[in-house]
Amino acid sequence: MTSDRTHSIILLVLGAAVAFGTMVLVSAVWAHDKHHPELSAWFKSLADSHGTPCCDGSDATRIEDVDWQTVCEAGTGECHYQVRLEAKWWDVPPTAVVQSGNRVGPALVWPVYYGDHDKIAVLIRCFLPGAGT
Repeated sequence: MTSDRTHSIILLVLGAAVAFGTMVLVSAVWAHDKHHPELSAWFKSLADSHGTPCCDGSDATRIEDVDWQTVCEAGTGECHYQVRLEAKWWDVPPTAVVQSGNRVGPALVWPVYYGDHDKIAVLIRCFLPGAGT
């Protein structure tokens, strides 16, 4: 049987752990804002060609250079981007391409997934090519 003193110590330690964890999480957010506050505003400014915001970057997926490409149609010369997600290449609608320069380096894609595990469809809401393009 646990005494009242032991119970109080357990609650105190548990409360301290929760407070410390919260402090670490909050300081991580502050550290980002403190060191790169210009990126927060930049992420919030990203939009597709219709002006629809891509969001703040928290729901963006970083993709490696081997997971996106430019595809040009033979004969017409019209080109568009493709991204590889879920082991499949998906066309990026021209309206989803973000025209802002890339300040973070790797390509970013904002996908929306539809379907279930057997049949997945992906809609590319926004796409920002890598910084080296």
